[in-house]
Amino acid sequence: MYTSPDNVSPDNTAPDRLINARLPRWLLPAHWPGNNGQPELADIHIANGLIVSLEPSSAAAVPAWDLAGALVLPALVDAHTHLDKTFTLPRMGAIEPGLLGAIAAMMHDRSTWTTTDIRQRAGQALQWAYSAGVSHVRTHCDWWEADSVPMAWDVLGELADTWRDRLTLERVSLMPLHLFTDRSTANKLAAQIAASGPGACMGGFVHTTNWNAAALRYLLEAAAACGLDVDLHMDEELNPAACGLATTAALVKDIGFAGHVVCGHNCALSAQDESVALQTLDAVAKTGITLITLPMTNLLLQDAVTDRTPRHRGLTLVQEARTRGIKVLVASDNVQDPFCHVGSYDPIEAFAAGVLAAQLNAPFDVWSESLCRADWLRRGPDVMPLRPGSPADLLIFKNSSPWGFPSRTHERTVLRRGQVIPSDV
Repeated sequence: MYTSPDNVSPDNTAPDRLINARLPRWLLPAHWPGNNGQPELADIHIANGLIVSLEPSSAAAVPAWDLAGALVLPALVDAHTHLDKTFTLPRMGAIEPGLLGAIAAMMHDRSTWTTTDIRQRAGQALQWAYSAGVSHVRTHCDWWEADSVPMAWDVLGELADTWRDRLTLERVSLMPLHLFTDRSTANKLAAQIAASGPGACMGGFVHTTNWNAAALRYLLEAAAACGLDVDLHMDEELNPAACGLATTAALVKDIGFAGHVVCGHNCALSAQDESVALQTLDAVAKTGITLITLPMTNLLLQDAVTDRTPRHRGLTLVQEARTRGIKVLVASDNVQDPFCHVGSYDPIEAFAAGVLAAQLNAPFDVWSESLCRADWLRRGPDVMPLRPGSPADLLIFKNSSPWGFPSRTHERTVLRRGQVIPSDV
């Protein structure tokens, strides 16, 4: 039967073999044996905190944790968060519904921020993420002025260094598109971000209220010149005229952009004529752009009017994107701030909302991949989790099942390099 963390060795080291683990279909090689459409259980061999092999379970009598079919995933990635804004909700007053109302409330609150305040709130967020089994966090950071670096940018850089032995923290400069209307300013901003050190990405807020195709080109060209990857807040609205994603796909091809581009939100696709939206996705599929969907925030912000039930949900076209081979990630986005009043830095919580809102079939065997692929955030070849030689960073869900996932996943055992981390860290 499943061995609980109470039975591990005093140093919290797991045995060198975990047996009878139920891994998702997407993680297993094509030739993996199965029965009635269900893959056989797996044995996971670990040595010195690293994965040695994944093999179909055998009856060999060796010291092991018998997981008895418990679900197992690689460590999670939270690919789109806002650590600078997080946990500010308790000090907010009345907030106008919708995205622009949330922006107005946050702009007022940020005038009170201090380095101590940001460090405390963001540090709490990272603690929650680490306890949930997240090993990679990407945070956006508001950057609204061209001539000054926001204090949160440096604080988040310090936290990235503090947490580097426990998780990877990347920073994205969230800049309004109007900052890039001048090419020389765009180049200056890109150089500043590149000088910030590893894990820094160029970002921007692309919306019909600030639309400027030339500025978007300058953003991408400046990032390319400085060797930066790009991560954009894209078409976070239900205006069918929004064309940011389609334009980005065209610019990436025209420029020959060598880095990696990530586009979060993409809500406008759900409001456009289907032929227009699918044409955009066909173009995206040819570029390698990764899409990120943020179900909790967009379910709360889109079509938001006081005392009225929303008619349109604003989730992007995740099924159509995946069908075209586009990489799709699910992430937490805002947590307990004006943009999203709930959240816990457990990406599976956002994933559960997405499963229902997007009617996703086979959440564990197919769609759980959208929680675990940090390699989809950066340039370079795909790197499958749990490959031989990779860290033995695992989550074990003893109370869930492949059919009910992600239900009953709150209780979990988290392994980092083969060691169980306490649930209350």
